[in-house]
Amino acid sequence: MDFGLHVGTRRVGATPEGLRAIATKAEELDYSYLGFPDHIIIPNKVDSKYPYNKEGLWPAQDTGTCLEQLMTLAYVSAVTTNIQLLTSVLVLPHRSPVLAAKMLATADVLSNGRLAIGLGIGWMTEEIEVLSTVPFNKRALAADEQISAFIKLWTETNPSFRGQFVNFENILFDPKPIQKPYPPLWMGGESVPAINRAAKFADCWYPVIANAKNRIDSPARYAAALADLQKKVRKEGNSRKTLDTALYASWYQMGEPLWDDSGKRKPFTGNANQIAGDAISYAKAGLNHLIIGFEGDDIGLWLDRIEQFATKVIPLVRNTA
Repeated sequence: MDFGLHVGTRRVGATPEGLRAIATKAEELDYSYLGFPDHIIIPNKVDSKYPYNKEGLWPAQDTGTCLEQLMTLAYVSAVTTNIQLLTSVLVLPHRSPVLAAKMLATADVLSNGRLAIGLGIGWMTEEIEVLSTVPFNKRALAADEQISAFIKLWTETNPSFRGQFVNFENILFDPKPIQKPYPPLWMGGESVPAINRAAKFADCWYPVIANAKNRIDSPARYAAALADLQKKVRKEGNSRKTLDTALYASWYQMGEPLWDDSGKRKPFTGNANQIAGDAISYAKAGLNHLIIGFEGDDIGLWLDRIEQFATKVIPLVRNTA
């Protein structure tokens, strides 16, 4: 198992100094991945239900600040040399597919082949309606075309595509990504349609632990969901022989545990031994990449937390493996 960070592009993560400090610290401590979320505009009012807590309330609406994801990756690629850069995740309806494919290829070139592409279809109606030409209720249908178009653009000399949502022909698309045939696709999502999309396209499955309707908040639930996905991968004939696995532990907290509705401690909360034990149990259930996330206004606190996890939790996991 290896480990990564999910860093919000607001607060400390919205400044060049903050991003540089976090990125260089993560690389110094030998984290494997550094990921950023994808929000472009923040609506003044969000009625859409946030899927990752029981209240359905998005916790990041306190400010309109958010850096654009792929520009952030480009900056971070210039201040690091080894850490893998992750879109965590790129929301497919936010950009036209040809533009998104070019931006992702550019990020892979500028990072010298360090890009992992997390993909999802998004949940916020209000943001997608501002940015997308695809209606919100058709974004899942459009996603298959968008991903298929990416692959054609990244791999074919004379790419063309004709579909309901994506159309292009008679174009040159270069440079191609450095990674061949293209950077790994980490498909997000926990619902049945998301699992089906992952089975069709994914190199790596990248769900969020906290989905209130599709719970994977225990190693047993994670293992069951993964087994279902692997069956579908075989049925789809996905050309990737081995499906990689990742998990975003969005509620990670070292210190006081968090408790679920039944009074059980939530995984990846509590003391270092408890969190390491959770990681080991999820690894036995099939997890390869654990991504943790937090944010705040104090860069010193951020750096302390990054170092605390790296020095107190990761050695316990690796010593047991």
